[in-house]
Amino acid sequence: MFLLATIVVLSYLVGSIPTSIIVTKFARGIDIREYGSGNAGGTNVMRVLGWKQGLFVILLDALKGVVVVVFIARLHYGSMPFTNETPFDDLTLIQIIAGVSAVVGHIWTVFAGFKGGKGIATALGMLLMISTIYMLIAIGVFVVVVTISRYVSLGSILGAIAVPLILFIRENIFNVHIANYNTIFPFVILISMIVIFTHRKNVVRLINGNESKLSFSKKKKTTL
Repeated sequence: MFLLATIVVLSYLVGSIPTSIIVTKFARGIDIREYGSGNAGGTNVMRVLGWKQGLFVILLDALKGVVVVVFIARLHYGSMPFTNETPFDDLTLIQIIAGVSAVVGHIWTVFAGFKGGKGIATALGMLLMISTIYMLIAIGVFVVVVTISRYVSLGSILGAIAVPLILFIRENIFNVHIANYNTIFPFVILISMIVIFTHRKNVVRLINGNESKLSFSKKKKTTL
């Protein structure tokens, strides 16, 4: 149990690294939480400093999810401290636990007053390592939606919803057997609910028509 607790704590701390705050401090000497939407995430960095810095932060946040799944989860060895009654093998279950811990750390970071980003990129990095094909589909939905609408929040929400929807359609309508469906489906539903919850303010702004759109044009340098 001590080893599993160590993995959870380490994963949480890796997820808690406030990449957006660090990058904007180094790049412009500002606290990103005092600008734009006030969110400590890559999308807000993109709005305030431009797409290059924003994309860099998003990649770093995704890397946190990759690190905990590929490296930290593999610190576990031997038998599980509890009976694994899920269809997942022990390693996959540990990876899921580590990944979720990192996402929690990103959203409620101990290094920034428990106010972080929305966890999308970190969750994406985690899930890319666990369920690559479905995450690539989610990324495709995200890219298409953002390209057409210029709403990053809408792309994130629809990308998250697309994964359980595709799973449900394949399993129940096209009768394509998906291994461990009864476990994977509730899990991705949970992830989608977390994404929607962290975007609840964006949903209100989308409904009211005052959500900020992403601009791909080159930003003029301004004094922040």
